[in-house]
Amino acid sequence: MRAASSPACLSPLLLCLCVLQRSYGTPSPPSPTFTHNQTKLPDGDKDSHHRPKRGWIWNQFFVLEEHIGPDAQYVGKLHSNSDKGDGSVQYLLSGEGAGTIFTINELTGDIHAKKSLDREKKSHYVLHARAVDRFTNRAVEPESEFIIKVQDVNDNAPKFPDGPFSASVPEMADIGTSVFQITATDADDPTYGNSAKIVYSILQGQPFFAVDPKTGVIRTALPNMDRETREMYSVIIQAKDMAGSVGGLSGSTTVNISLTDVNDNPPRFPQKNYQLYVPESAQVGKAVGKIKANDEDLGVNAEMTYRITNEEGAAMFSISTDSDKREGVISLRKPLDYEKKKAYSLNIEGVNTHLDPRFSYLGPFKDTTTLKLIIGDVDEAPVFTMDYYIMDVYENAPAGTEVGMVTAQDPDSTRSKVRYSIEQIADGDALFTIDVDSGLITTTKSLDREEVAWHNITVMAAEIDNPNLVSYVPVTVQVLDVNDNAPYIATDSALVLCEGSKAGQVIQIIRATDKDNFANGRFTFALPEDLPVNPNFTLKDNEDSSASVLARRQGFSQAEQELYQLLVVVWDGGEPVLSSTSTLTLRVCPCQRGARTPVCRAQAFLSSAGLSTGALIAILLCVLILLAIVVLFVTLRSKKSKKEPLIISAEDIRENVVTYDDEGGGEEDTEAFDIAALRNPAAAEEMRMRKNLQSELWRSMGTEALSPALTLPDEDIHEVIKLKVVEADRDTSGPPYDSLQTYAYEGRGSPSGSISSLDLPETQTELDLSEVDNWGPEVQILSRVFQEKGQQHVP
Repeated sequence: MRAASSPACLSPLLLCLCVLQRSYGTPSPPSPTFTHNQTKLPDGDKDSHHRPKRGWIWNQFFVLEEHIGPDAQYVGKLHSNSDKGDGSVQYLLSGEGAGTIFTINELTGDIHAKKSLDREKKSHYVLHARAVDRFTNRAVEPESEFIIKVQDVNDNAPKFPDGPFSASVPEMADIGTSVFQITATDADDPTYGNSAKIVYSILQGQPFFAVDPKTGVIRTALPNMDRETREMYSVIIQAKDMAGSVGGLSGSTTVNISLTDVNDNPPRFPQKNYQLYVPESAQVGKAVGKIKANDEDLGVNAEMTYRITNEEGAAMFSISTDSDKREGVISLRKPLDYEKKKAYSLNIEGVNTHLDPRFSYLGPFKDTTTLKLIIGDVDEAPVFTMDYYIMDVYENAPAGTEVGMVTAQDPDSTRSKVRYSIEQIADGDALFTIDVDSGLITTTKSLDREEVAWHNITVMAAEIDNPNLVSYVPVTVQVLDVNDNAPYIATDSALVLCEGSKAGQVIQIIRATDKDNFANGRFTFALPEDLPVNPNFTLKDNEDSSASVLARRQGFSQAEQELYQLLVVVWDGGEPVLSSTSTLTLRVCPCQRGARTPVCRAQAFLSSAGLSTGALIAILLCVLILLAIVVLFVTLRSKKSKKEPLIISAEDIRENVVTYDDEGGGEEDTEAFDIAALRNPAAAEEMRMRKNLQSELWRSMGTEALSPALTLPDEDIHEVIKLKVVEADRDTSGPPYDSLQTYAYEGRGSPSGSISSLDLPETQTELDLSEVDNWGPEVQILSRVFQEKGQQHVP
């Protein structure tokens, strides 16, 4: 509210000014601050009376805001001690609002505000005052700065800029629980008077809530407020300035307070007894019903679990919790049988999962109910006495042979008659049939165990009164074995016969095969009795369903005969006894040394096994490349020989040309350099061993006559040459081309004797010819040749 009297008399300061004005009759500035400091005058000005002047320093003036009177509001007065009242001093005003808001009387120095001011927009103005001589325009007083401050009045009510507000508090909270703090704002000056001093009060929301008048904190005022009874509260809060006194301005806002849920309500089943119908055909593991307990709480506070508490019910049924719908889903554990039990009783309990111990005094947070399940009778399919059947029948049995019988019954009380049938296979002939009334299974044709040993069929049983009710059972029929297949020896490949095999040596162990069951007994082996005795091989029954092929002689040669055949008869131990004759093929070949089983060695280059066309072309290309390299090498050598002497010294070495200073040692000198050692070192080593062996054989068999120059002067050397020719022709390890061998003959010897070491006496050692068989086929052939020649020369 605005004052109706003069604004100059409203404030205490202006009131004092009014009193002074009435006492002296002349207006004076409101509370100007004077100092006694001397103020310098402009140059040339001298006080004729030499009287010190009072300085004029103005601090501030006050003016009330919101002035609505018809006249300009008086602010204050400027006055200089130099003013004699004759109008010679002129007062000037400059600064903020000078001339527009504030005006000054140039003669008297009175300042007025001609506009209404708003402190909330601008709280003060800075101005400057001067006093000059009107006639000379010289400064009487220096420029002085002062402030006009706008004095506040209570013209702004408290406000809630962010309202309305929302808050929450847990239900069942204690008295004095803090809910929310509210704060109002007031645009008035908080440092002047009580215009901005706010007090809070509650206009609506009692007696549930209260507010602190100073802080604005809202608190609960009643205990045990229940969310389930009332959830929302609308509270109106008022803020009043002037410390709440009469005449103060006020503002209000709304705070919407909601109660949040706590677990203060146990679950409750709507009924204490329930009843549910379940057909006996219900599937195991499937849901048969649902049950639900109510809980007035929300969220996790209403979550619960269900369980079946009685043993009989828990054995047949299970219950699970649907957390979304908060239901208990009842499922079947075992098959139901109306004929055995027609009803079940379940004790079901629902319990909260999240308990709050603060509210345990409200009682147990669980509830129980009883569910009775009535089992309904359903017409069921026939039931077989067994889950599966295993039957057997002998092979080769005639059609119509009985295999076995299946049995099924109607589980219902009506005991309807059952008819049987065999489920037909989409493809293939039916091997079995069944009697529709008795369930007897018989064969439709003769069965062969060696073709199919097990047969799987499916038997169906259906009620005559209701053919749609069908049950199935698997039946497995085993075909029993009879001795209807003769044994035989599998001869996929020829048996390996080593050239070095000895008489009585095991060549191979053979075994028989029989398509019949192993229960027919062991196998027996023998050579055919109606054939003459085999001169090369014999057979030994090992009495363990195997036989050993033995060699009767030694000295098999691939060159003489590569393949041999041997007939072997094998009998089984079944009833009746069956036998067969198998022809074994034995292939003679040189065997690898050190092998556990006889294995033929690889044949010479381009052997009888043959090479493919691609391999031959590759070999030819390699040969051509080698020839080109040799030609190139010879050409380079020929060019080089033109520059270098052909013979370096008189003792130049050439192939097969050896120079000795003595008379020589006979034919032994021809082996001083053997070109075969360069072509095939392994063959050269083997040739050396054969020659050493030959020397031993000659000495052991007394064939010294073959060396006429030494011991047999009566024997012609031509016999020796013929023998060497035969030896060279039969030597399979030599190169595949003719060679020239020179045998020097010097006659019957010199009367002075020979200087060669060949005829020196040496100790003759006995040679075990049985070891020769292990030295390879070449040595064996040489041994056989020497034996034959030795027998011819022995008188």
